[in-house]
Order: sequence, then C-alpha cells, then structure tokens
Amino acid sequence: MAKGYWIANVTVTDEENYPEYLKAGAPVYEKYGARFVVRGGRCQGMEGSTHPRNVVVEFKDYETAVEAYNSEEYQIAKALRNKYADSNFLIVEGFE
Repeated sequence: MAKGYWIANVTVTDEENYPEYLKAGAPVYEKYGARFVVRGGRCQGMEGSTHPRNVVVEFKDYETAVEAYNSEEYQIAKALRNKYADSNFLIVEGFE
C-alpha cells in the first residue's frame, strides 16, 4: 500500500505566535501516526516560486493523510497556520 504525504511550503509571517500552530498540530500527528520526513531545514529554490520553510509529513496511506487533514483537530491547527503564515498545502499519494 502506498503511503500518503502532506507537503507544505510555508512562509511564516508571525514568528512569535507560529509555535501555537506547531503545538496545536502535535496531537494530530500522534493520533494519525504521522512521521516528519522534512521539517524545515535548508532549501534552495531551483525553479518556480518557493517558500523558505518546507515540510513533508508521511502517513500510512493516502486515506489517512486526507482523514488527518479533515479532522476537527487539524482544522483548529490549520486556522492558526493560516493566521501566522502563508502557505501552499497538498496531499499526495506515494509511489509504491
């Protein structure tokens, strides 16, 4: 079964309060068995537009990734992310 991934490209606009989003998201990652593959770190934009922070979160499958995103808990965290950062966010199915 192919894994599912959240891929987020983020520009934090409020560094002081952004940790509220990180804290709110933590229970979601635990509940849905998420594993961070990329969380910040160095990046270099080679083509197209980029954000300075990139995140890849792995889930056991695509359906779990979608369920986690749609969960009530993550919707609360997402509201904080949208308040404190500009981002692109997608869910993709991995290659088996």
